[in-house]
Amino acid sequence: MADSKLRNIDPSFVALGPSGVAIRDRLKHLTPTDEKVLRLIGAHLGSLASKDLKARCADGLEHSTDTWAARKRELTGASSSRWAGSLTKATHDQWALARRGQAAHIQSLEAGVKTIAHRLSLPVGEKGTKRAPGGYRSAHEWFHKARRLHILQDRLAQVRADRENGIVHVARGGKRLLNTRHNLDLAQLTGAEWRERWAAERWFLQADGESGKRYGNETIRITPEGEVSIKLPAPLSELANAKHGRYVLAAKVRFPHRGQEWSDRVEANRAVAYRIHLDVERGRWYVTASWTIPPTKTIPLDAALVHGVIGVDTNADHLAAWLLDTCGNPIGQPRRFSYDLSGTAQHRDAQVRHALSRLLNWAKTCGVKAIAVEDLDFTAEKTREKHGRRKRFKQLVSGMPTGKLRARLTSMADQTGIAVIAVDPAYTSKWGAQHWQKPLTSKTRRTTRHDAASIAVGRRAQGHPIRRRTPPPRQHQSDAGGHRTVQARPEAPGCEGPRPRAPGPRTRSVQPDAASTRATRTPKTVRDVRGDRQWVQDSLLLTD
Repeated sequence: MADSKLRNIDPSFVALGPSGVAIRDRLKHLTPTDEKVLRLIGAHLGSLASKDLKARCADGLEHSTDTWAARKRELTGASSSRWAGSLTKATHDQWALARRGQAAHIQSLEAGVKTIAHRLSLPVGEKGTKRAPGGYRSAHEWFHKARRLHILQDRLAQVRADRENGIVHVARGGKRLLNTRHNLDLAQLTGAEWRERWAAERWFLQADGESGKRYGNETIRITPEGEVSIKLPAPLSELANAKHGRYVLAAKVRFPHRGQEWSDRVEANRAVAYRIHLDVERGRWYVTASWTIPPTKTIPLDAALVHGVIGVDTNADHLAAWLLDTCGNPIGQPRRFSYDLSGTAQHRDAQVRHALSRLLNWAKTCGVKAIAVEDLDFTAEKTREKHGRRKRFKQLVSGMPTGKLRARLTSMADQTGIAVIAVDPAYTSKWGAQHWQKPLTSKTRRTTRHDAASIAVGRRAQGHPIRRRTPPPRQHQSDAGGHRTVQARPEAPGCEGPRPRAPGPRTRSVQPDAASTRATRTPKTVRDVRGDRQWVQDSLLLTD
């Protein structure tokens, strides 16, 4: 393949650490009165959040600080000033998220229109290449795709018009749960069960933190001893069981993870945001505490690679990893960290965290300070029209947890002092299998394509070429076969190291002391084996 057809490889970089922390604990031993009050607060504030989101969507691109202040004043009378601030902030975040989703939807539609138009322009049955798909297989498929092209074009025009006019379509509670209402039998839910889940998802029980206020939050307050109290909205103030219109829950909170860090922030009156929510399936209440942290200062790339690197190849069901030394040589055996992404979201998240925990523990035992991963983004690959009938491949690509895995890895690695290096994923699997899979396969070790790709990822992070160095000539033509199989830095000599300097000429046909004995050497008599003739070669006098 010519170099002009290869895309440019982006340089590797050290990924930034997390910018926030979120911890969660269960609200145990709640009384029936506590649950009733929580439901009333969530329902009341949820209705206010729905009205505020409707008003924000109606403003569209005409939104300004004046309209924001007017909405906040209207919400303050039905709740409080701090609840109104949390409501409007959540509304703006949701509207901005909808706008980003709208932009991504436009890109997906544009990719689908482009792919279908290209395939329709080709003759039916024409084969495609590795870089571009071919024509459709039959006239029947061509006809239906032509109809779909018009549908996508109309849909794209409508979404573009909505974006230009600042119109977004948002469903509080989630579009997926909303559509479940029409498929209750498939979801194995009754109407009452769905209604309970829908109501719980639309509740609003979250408050932003405030630095300098008591325990970092005036609306939902948790003391260092774990006491939870909530500032009641104005219409529900008669339910208060404490001073200043507050309701104190019977449950005590204790954060097992990062509890000391949370306690230090609370005692110093630093901002902590809280969110209370109900898990309808389990019938349990939870509280989540979150706060922002300054991103960890990234170390230089050379400093992170001083002890080697672990290259990681991300796959749909496992992580393939291999330890590389500073020269890019694979050390020891490859490792595989499997996970199962079937089942619920909680199960998938736990599987990813368990695999990353094992990876980080192995990295600590190896003594390395860097893990190289591919900077994968399958947004353009997940379009419905790009891969045609390759259903299994589309499911494989969609099932890879690239975003969740990258976010989890950077967050977990930040606590262990291990840097995460993001590398360009271009050609890592192809070149890794081409240059490393066969040389590392033996009778006792079967190197897979994914293992070879992990070496390619690690070498790219180190700045080495993925291609292995040229092997030596056959045995005894040079030193010995195999001495160039071991990799070295690009500036290193051709062999393992320079040879010791030997005195005399740099040729094997002349002895090192030939210069001192050549003048006194006796004549050599050579007999012609083809006859009885002989001739004598006189010595070459080196003196004048």
